[in-house]
Amino acid sequence: MTNRYSTNYRMNRVLRPDRAALIVPIDHGLVWGRVKSLEAPVEVMKRFIPEDITGFMVSTGIVKQSEVELAKASHLARVLAIDAFWPTGAPDTGTGTLVASVEDAARLGVDCVKLLLPWNVNDAEKVLYCKRIGTVVSEASKWHIPVMVEPVFLAAPRTPEIIEAELEVARVGYDLGADIIKITFPGPDATAKLCAELNIPIVVAGGPLSGDKDSTLKDIREAIEAGAQGVVVGRKIWQRPEQEASSLIKEVAAITRKSFSRRW
Repeated sequence: MTNRYSTNYRMNRVLRPDRAALIVPIDHGLVWGRVKSLEAPVEVMKRFIPEDITGFMVSTGIVKQSEVELAKASHLARVLAIDAFWPTGAPDTGTGTLVASVEDAARLGVDCVKLLLPWNVNDAEKVLYCKRIGTVVSEASKWHIPVMVEPVFLAAPRTPEIIEAELEVARVGYDLGADIIKITFPGPDATAKLCAELNIPIVVAGGPLSGDKDSTLKDIREAIEAGAQGVVVGRKIWQRPEQEASSLIKEVAAITRKSFSRRW
């Protein structure tokens, strides 16, 4: 019997058949510590559980502290961030490590694991990241857990060169065996091209709070219409005033239903 049966079950919890995923990430403390508006992450989770979302991106600590809340909302998927990266301040250097194992993820009952693939690092760091992701993909196949890989150029400005380079690194993540690629929105044309080339689910990150509500909705609509299978939007929502955040999440949810076309 192939393990794809249970892997596909988890994939379909993360990426629902009837709509684009709307995942709210609250795992930022792994890298940035006490982030504004996320000082109490489980309280933020409680605010969004009643909304029309499909899941959360979480850390191990959040999973352990939110078991009761999410047992009551078992329709919501959980994506576990299992690594972290800290820039050193010097060019092309940083420190990354696994902070949880695939076996931990299986014991915690989550639906997917997520790793970073930083690429504005030196060659030695790139080798370590590729080796780490390859090992996680191998372990995840034994536990029937999908792997989401996020190519990033951490702290780099969003220049055309960086956007193009992220698309190249997305291919590295694909070749390492990722089931899902998470990428910062590169524009509708580049998103459509990436979806067609890789032919695995692409989800788009929201990024830091910036711009007005309309620009956020425009980017999300264009990403999903271009073929993205979901969005992972946190700071652009929960760093807004609560009433505005609630209104925005409802509008995003409507887009995930109206503009979605299943691509995998």
